[in-house]
Amino acid sequence: MKKRGSLAQQLASGVYNPVERLEEALYLISRLEEEVNAFITLLPEERLREEAREAQRRILEGKARPLEGVLVAVKDNISVRGLRATAGSKMLSCYKPPYNAHVVERLVDAGAIIVGKTNMDEFAMGSTGEYSAYGPTRNPWDMGRVPGGSSSGSAATLAYAAVDLALGSDTGGSIRLPAAFTATVGLKPTYGAVSRRGLIPYANSLEQIGPMARSVRDLAFLYSVIAGRDPLDATSIDYQPPDPYTLEPRDPEAVRLCVPEEIIDASEAPVKAAFEGLLSRLEAQGATIEYFRAPWTSLVLPAYYTIAMAEAASNLARYDGSLYPCHDSRARTWEELNVEARTRLFGPEVKRRIAMGVLVLSEGYRDEYYVKAAKIRRLVRDRVLGIVRECIIGQPTSPVLPPRLGERLGDPLQLYALDISTVTANLAGVPALQLPVSVEPLPVGAQLMARPRGEVDLFELGLLVEEITGLAGVSAF
Repeated sequence: MKKRGSLAQQLASGVYNPVERLEEALYLISRLEEEVNAFITLLPEERLREEAREAQRRILEGKARPLEGVLVAVKDNISVRGLRATAGSKMLSCYKPPYNAHVVERLVDAGAIIVGKTNMDEFAMGSTGEYSAYGPTRNPWDMGRVPGGSSSGSAATLAYAAVDLALGSDTGGSIRLPAAFTATVGLKPTYGAVSRRGLIPYANSLEQIGPMARSVRDLAFLYSVIAGRDPLDATSIDYQPPDPYTLEPRDPEAVRLCVPEEIIDASEAPVKAAFEGLLSRLEAQGATIEYFRAPWTSLVLPAYYTIAMAEAASNLARYDGSLYPCHDSRARTWEELNVEARTRLFGPEVKRRIAMGVLVLSEGYRDEYYVKAAKIRRLVRDRVLGIVRECIIGQPTSPVLPPRLGERLGDPLQLYALDISTVTANLAGVPALQLPVSVEPLPVGAQLMARPRGEVDLFELGLLVEEITGLAGVSAF
């Protein structure tokens, strides 16, 4: 384990050196990337060095922008002009977007250096990072284990310090779960607080682009750059993110944390012990800890996956082999082309979710499955909003330690069960912050959920938790 200084503090004090930091990152990438497999596309080293030199020049001339020279990784379902955006799929293996996503526009305007596009579960459909057409990503804390998914590469790049900040996307926990498995920090924002323009869609009503970092303050710093209204995104809301430099740890005596008993009961012993250890230390400093029953916990996974698969079936209908022609074809008709492309270019998990999505939307099943799931979603949202008006919900981010590679692939239900703690925030549209609480024997994370637009509450409590755990800025290398 290595403890790294705060990026935000380095930038504020003017000691951040983009040239030196890039050389360190390139060394780590050359040493570890072949085994970790966190990137799908890396930019040429000479181009990166040129950008770092230019950033260093601007810093010395007093013209530095907020993220001048900071190294950032971007998940491969977020569009960067001229770079491949595969979404982890063979279907898009040759697709290069002609435009930047809104969040990428903001990164570029802020002076960030995009190092590359990160590996991910195909079309963001997975919880372990093993469903990529470009091979699985490994966990830098233990190369025999998964880093979580679907933002597997973004979390892994932070865990082995190849970058300073990263972007992921979160449909049901795809930022928070890999952050938990890699001892990093990740935020699923309030729905609409960050523009989704330029994100290759999976399930529009659930997913959000979000920031990832190695500390809460660095995360808040990235969030302050990417969050805010985008007039070209109909789901975007008017939102002013908190100033990362004015954030202070929450007074423990002002903390009221509500913990769902069902999630604690579903967690394996090492996870439960690490999380309850955190609760004990918070309580010892004056925090109020309350337990409550959440009977809807048994309903969130079936409701989430029903809605997500239905939206996935609709979104992925565009991939018929003609719009994104990334393979040689001998098809003579559109039907033959469609069947050939989807057979050859979609992976098994994507095919499974499309099939299930078509089923739950089909005549005779729609009311029984999709409509019922939508009603459960409303029920969950109402219950969660009622709780977060009074307190912050705290629980383990994952019920288990990072699984071994291949351990969960044989049983889809075991795979989907990894999301039991995270999907609630997506169904309710509320913000949720993951941060590490232990790295022994393996990383364990805690998730905090707050009211809509309540990110400042999460950051302040997160800073307090970091003071207690001492894990701000940790990396595996």
